[in-house]
Amino acid sequence: MVKGGGAPRRGQGELEAQVLVVLRRASGGRTAGWVQERLGGDLAYTTVITILTRLHAKGAVSRERVGRSFEWTAVADEAGLAALRMRKVLDAEADRDAVLASFVTGLSDHDERLLRDLLAQEPGEAED
Repeated sequence: MVKGGGAPRRGQGELEAQVLVVLRRASGGRTAGWVQERLGGDLAYTTVITILTRLHAKGAVSRERVGRSFEWTAVADEAGLAALRMRKVLDAEADRDAVLASFVTGLSDHDERLLRDLLAQEPGEAED
C-alpha cells in the first residue's frame, strides 16, 4: 500500500518515457502545461518541468523559448532514451572495455546475433 493512501509513485524512468510518448504524438513543440494535461492524474507542474529539464539535459528533447516559457519537442523515442541511459552508465565507468565485455557476454543468443548484424552494417545503413 502507498503511504498516505495516494496513487502509487511512478519511477523517474517511467515518467520520462511517458513524457516522450506524449511529445512524440504531438505535432510540433508543446508547453509543459500541455504535457501535464495529457499525462493526467495529479502530477505536479513542477514535476513535469523537472522531467522535461532532465530529458533536455540527456538530449532526448529540445526546447525553444516562446514568450516566457518553453515549447518542448521530442528528439528521441523510448529506445533512444534507453540508449542515452546506457551511454551515461558506460561513460561513468573507468574501464569501458570491461563493462562492454561484461555486457556482451550477458546477451542472449538472439541479442548477440542482432548486435553482430548491426555492427556489420555499413555506416548510415538503416534496418527496415
